[in-house]
Amino acid sequence: MVLFRSGRLMKRVFISGGAAGIGRATAEQFIKAGFDVGIGDVNELALRETAKSLGKACHPYVLDVCDPAAWARALEGFTGKDGRLDVLINNAGILYAGRAEAISFEQHSRLVDINIKGVIAGCQAALPYLKNVRHSRVINLCSASAIYGQPSIASYSASKFFVRGWTEALNIEWARYDIQVLSVWPIFVKTAMVDNAPEMKAVDKMGVSLSPADVAKVLLRLARQRRPAMHTPIGLQSSLFKRFANLMPDAITRRVVAHLADVDV
Repeated sequence: MVLFRSGRLMKRVFISGGAAGIGRATAEQFIKAGFDVGIGDVNELALRETAKSLGKACHPYVLDVCDPAAWARALEGFTGKDGRLDVLINNAGILYAGRAEAISFEQHSRLVDINIKGVIAGCQAALPYLKNVRHSRVINLCSASAIYGQPSIASYSASKFFVRGWTEALNIEWARYDIQVLSVWPIFVKTAMVDNAPEMKAVDKMGVSLSPADVAKVLLRLARQRRPAMHTPIGLQSSLFKRFANLMPDAITRRVVAHLADVDV
């Protein structure tokens, strides 16, 4: 089904992890901007509640991001007969905090499945639809933890290094399809994921200065910008840390990261 608003074709965005936090705030921002929005989430109850609160322009799909078949069903249902998608936002992700040896192998594996395999599955499922639109976008939620490996969230940080590399590689590969592949790099965002991780001592030292709406506004800007940057730090802390790490020797960056995480080295 082709949708129109005020005589113009509505653009479509699909957001994984769209039932809460950054995903929900992003859906709200894109709806206000006139997009038709699909949200996918494994939490069916929260998904339905979010869709109900955001109105008719929000379309919910139960989605386990680790399941390619679930991605295929969701995107086929959302894009309809014309099969076009303007923007994919890979937002779904989880975090386990604590020393690497204190987190079970099963938990590390689950994080890898969602944060890494979920991004791969989403991109592969969306490609046929993104190819139907000029100047389409993939925006991946990366993190300032991809600047330098972060103690207390080692597997989460490593998963974001993957997202960084995946973004850079596909930004080159998919240019031939006129698809721009981008990432955003927030630091700490006021979400349940951060609130429920007291082991992250850096939060206590640096504070949480970003809201989900702050991230959502940047995502909307990148979706609309003609020539967006491939990687976009969000917030002053993330921007300064990226610059610092680029300028300083690794040994100094290591000491700073260890100090912020309250780890003796």
